[in-house]
Amino acid sequence: SGLFVLASFVAPSMVPMVESEGFAIGVDSFLGTLFGPAVAVVVFVAALLAYGVINATVYYGFTLARTAEELRYERGLLQRYSGTIPLEKVQSMTVEENVLARVLGYASLDIETAGGGGQQDQGGSQSAIPLATRARVLDLLNSIESVGTMQFERPPKRARQRYMVRYGAVVALVTGVLYLIQQAIWPPLAWWVPLVLLLVVPPAAHLKWTHRGYAAGEEHIVTRNGFWVRETKVIPYYRVQTVLSSETIFQRRRRLGTVTIDTAGARSLLGNDAQAVDLDVETTEQLREQVSAALYDSLRRRSQSRAGGTGRIDSAPAEESPS
Repeated sequence: SGLFVLASFVAPSMVPMVESEGFAIGVDSFLGTLFGPAVAVVVFVAALLAYGVINATVYYGFTLARTAEELRYERGLLQRYSGTIPLEKVQSMTVEENVLARVLGYASLDIETAGGGGQQDQGGSQSAIPLATRARVLDLLNSIESVGTMQFERPPKRARQRYMVRYGAVVALVTGVLYLIQQAIWPPLAWWVPLVLLLVVPPAAHLKWTHRGYAAGEEHIVTRNGFWVRETKVIPYYRVQTVLSSETIFQRRRRLGTVTIDTAGARSLLGNDAQAVDLDVETTEQLREQVSAALYDSLRRRSQSRAGGTGRIDSAPAEESPS
């Protein structure tokens, strides 16, 4: 986005000054105002095409098969890759949907496992389904971990007001900087153009608020964030490593907080943890305690199940008798 903003306001300098009959500044400013956004659009489209070509070669001929214990995949055009995703090592699953994919009913599924770099050098993060219908993605997700229908709890409405203030402040800051540049060194600069973005601040804040939330089920915690690329993360309670609540200085002003759920996957090491963002401060405490309690309860039930349902936790694995 920074590239597009830069192109919109730096590109006018590429338009030659028209010095005839006193219209130099006016014509240059007008042409620059049109030329800048046009350059931004061209750059954006070119980036999309390049990204699409790269993905097409990486995921060419993608196939996925499942056995009782793992997922097996093959992909690649210039270089053929094959690998496995052990189901017992799954830490979290992420359903990703950009704006266009949501409109067309498509999504992708990333599965994060503990340890191992894999073929992609992503430290255990593998694309189980690079692109498919949303229904098919959810079917695979539920076949691995039965999540069912997810009913999300949204942040309180005062969080939406926070987003409006934040976006409005960004527009005001950009406008102020451009005004100072115009006064100092660049007279033809149309510094007032960013003020038009104030019209989209309310709907942008609403969309951000709409696409955030969490769902705490019996076996999983699910978080959702993002509008341009919406990420829905599913984490089984027994895979949770740590859970914490936090409040930034700006959140405290509106009595809001964030709950972060950490796993043993590589994404957590990169700061891409599952987060329930901008919840009521009382809700953050309740959710943190709920996830912690569900973690220990899930581990206890899994131990009992492995011990044959007797409630006894064996110190060593049971020996299999010969058939």
